[in-house]
Amino acid sequence: MTFDYKGYAGYYLDIDLTKGKIHKQEMEKEWARLYLGGTGVAAKILWDRTGLETNPLGPENVLVVGTGPLTGVMFSPSGRMMFASKSPLTGVWAESHVGGFFGPEMKYCGFDFVIFTGRSPKPVYLFMQDGKAELRDASHLWGKETDVTTDMIREEHKDPSIETAVIGPAGENQVLYSSVIVDYYRAAGRTGLGTIMGSKNLKGLAASGSLGLEAYDMEKYLEANKVEMEKLRDPLWKDSLASLRKYGTTDLVAIINEIGRLPTKNHWTGYYELADDIGPEIIANKYRIAQEACHGCVVGCKYIITVKDGDYATGPIGGPEYETLMAFGSNCMNNNVESIFHMGKRCDLLGMDTISCGKTIGFAMDLWEHGIITSKDTDGLDLSWGNIESMVKLVDMIAKQQGFGKILAQGTRKAAEIIGGDAWKYAIHVKGLEASGQDPRAHQSIGLTYATNVRGADHLRSISCLEELGYPEITAKRFGEEKADAILEIMSPTHKGELVKDMEDFYALADSAVICKYAVMWPPVYYMDTFTNVIAPLTGMDEWADMRFVRRAAERISHLRRAFNHRLGITRKEENLPPRLLKDPMPTGPSKGGLPDLDMMLDEYYDYRGCERETGFPKRNKLLELGLDDVAADLDTRGMLSKN
Repeated sequence: MTFDYKGYAGYYLDIDLTKGKIHKQEMEKEWARLYLGGTGVAAKILWDRTGLETNPLGPENVLVVGTGPLTGVMFSPSGRMMFASKSPLTGVWAESHVGGFFGPEMKYCGFDFVIFTGRSPKPVYLFMQDGKAELRDASHLWGKETDVTTDMIREEHKDPSIETAVIGPAGENQVLYSSVIVDYYRAAGRTGLGTIMGSKNLKGLAASGSLGLEAYDMEKYLEANKVEMEKLRDPLWKDSLASLRKYGTTDLVAIINEIGRLPTKNHWTGYYELADDIGPEIIANKYRIAQEACHGCVVGCKYIITVKDGDYATGPIGGPEYETLMAFGSNCMNNNVESIFHMGKRCDLLGMDTISCGKTIGFAMDLWEHGIITSKDTDGLDLSWGNIESMVKLVDMIAKQQGFGKILAQGTRKAAEIIGGDAWKYAIHVKGLEASGQDPRAHQSIGLTYATNVRGADHLRSISCLEELGYPEITAKRFGEEKADAILEIMSPTHKGELVKDMEDFYALADSAVICKYAVMWPPVYYMDTFTNVIAPLTGMDEWADMRFVRRAAERISHLRRAFNHRLGITRKEENLPPRLLKDPMPTGPSKGGLPDLDMMLDEYYDYRGCERETGFPKRNKLLELGLDDVAADLDTRGMLSKN
């Protein structure tokens, strides 16, 4: 079957690292038509090729590197790409997205996806260029930090324009939350995708492409794209977009602290009295020197900083995102913003997720305060709250698996198991993934998002900013006037199940297209109609102009990822929150006394999702309706399918 859809490169690479064999394959038409690209196609591949017996760090695990039809085309933003696999940190679905320029470059090389299996007998990296690909020796790169690795690859090819996605020492040393670094300081973090690359002796990917992409109907596509661009110019988004351009995501430190949702002291509270010390104004006025954007983006939320002198002096580096400021800042009671810059930089160079790293250190500080660990356990480090010197040392110790760092390199869930006793009470995670920078005691729907998120306690698969930031017109348009008021009430659990299900489906499409979450969640410029407008004229898949087909595709992707987790043992019992976030009322700040009503929201979510309330398992008719007959049959044999 000839792949004749446009907007895609049209080919993928299927690589057996054990044998060193590269197979160039034509893209599957049904992958594109039913799953679009990115997350959706990755879910289909991983469902078919992995299972309960797959060891995340074994050669049998599959790593998918993917793009979508909107990657690298004339659309803002179009610089995203993704990685997916079975996670070594959580044991379930692993997925991470990253911006920059590597994704588009990979498509310009002629490849939409790369699928890795096996383990190379020696370190290698994949080099792609204009329809060709080869595995190159990376022995000389092994042990090098990510910036040096990128520089050496570019020097080797005498081409400074080569784009890279590489791992650092953390991935090589099997830190369970290591990341893949793109363009020096953009990270595909969370869930340990870099760890999987390290287990396969895969140092990275490099791309240099000049092949073009076509639209099925260029005139109609440009017209549709113009409509979407006009949405960005709506005065309703003026302030939000101006904030992103001026501050990047650092503005969230102030916004989220104001509503009492900024994780502080390992999620003990959601309000940090010294938030201004690590917030947007001081960074913009004292350290920021330039603005930057990913490929094709008109927003430009990235920024460059320098620290001129002192212990953490540095030349120009990419400024940290909100999540890094939270993880190494309020989460650890550290108001020294220059030290946060330094630890964020070290994580990028070592190839390590800043959220899990900072949250794991904060977990250790909580254990220290409660006497569960002492200096005898920590190699003499004083882990009192805000001890910068110990935090800085721990970042490198974790990446190198040294001393106490070796325990923290396992993440909070496994570290708590190793330490024993009451340590588990202070491990703030869902499904093994450390919680990102939100608190459900101040924002009901984020509690449901954490619980149902296929990769764990994370916001980027279904977070809603509608009630967090207040968009009454958009909320009413999407859900109706009668529901809008209840949805916009941030502390009300009413209708949050419908809200999160809808966001999850919408994000599934955004992650399959593949586009950035800004202009999707904050501000909420794009929605389902974006895909009905642009996908059909871009690709020639006429069905994608039909809203019913688009929504069904979104549900198909969402259910397939959930089925992936069900097969691995995830039920309603695991779609839960840690005790601190579920049972301990918020002790201080604007959201004092808040608690999430998770059971109510889960019941509503399962009803809207087409799942059984008691177990969270999908209903047979829902899977059959979505064309997931093989998934239904598989789950049925495992007793994981509701008969209703």
